[in-house]
Amino acid sequence: MTWYDLTHLITSAMPVYPGTEPPELLEATTLEREGFRETRLRLFSHTGTHMDAPSHMIAGAPSLDSMAIGAFAGAAVKVDLSSFPPGRAVPRSFLEEALEGAFTPDFVLLHTGWDRFWGTEEYFSPFPTLTPDGAAYLATRALKGVGVDAISVDPMESVAFPVHRALLSRRLVIVENLRGLGELPPQGFTFLALPLHYADADGAPVRAAALLSA
Repeated sequence: MTWYDLTHLITSAMPVYPGTEPPELLEATTLEREGFRETRLRLFSHTGTHMDAPSHMIAGAPSLDSMAIGAFAGAAVKVDLSSFPPGRAVPRSFLEEALEGAFTPDFVLLHTGWDRFWGTEEYFSPFPTLTPDGAAYLATRALKGVGVDAISVDPMESVAFPVHRALLSRRLVIVENLRGLGELPPQGFTFLALPLHYADADGAPVRAAALLSA
């Protein structure tokens, strides 16, 4: 078995969504003073590699803590969008062709290649996203969730968030800020993203990974 770590490291200097405060990692206790180390963490629920709950944007929808833990793992396929021009909207027809004949996965991971810009201003530049119709198509499939190696499934300038709403309204989870999807095969692997377990969770940082059995 081969494990792939798909998670960005949380640091005080990491990229965050515009308008979000960066995380703070503060020294709370030290070996010298107290004889043990602890760190006080202060961060938004959608920091770094994280999961959006349906309740993130849909009133009355489930929060992460109310979902069974099996909702956060399953068989996955990767859809390669890395050849699309920056800012290009990926149509439904492309997704239909990419998933045609494939087994029915639990997760679809969208590989834009944008993780190569992590830590630079280019990370916020236009990346390939789904059209609302493409998102609606994925929402009709028997999925648990959709992941992407960019900061959002919607364009940065979006204020209506149609892709988020199409997916979350069907009770799918969304995992954003993944990394390393380029190393994965198109299919034949298990994806898991386990969110921090806190009350009424609209979203949470995750430790995301892929497991290739062959």
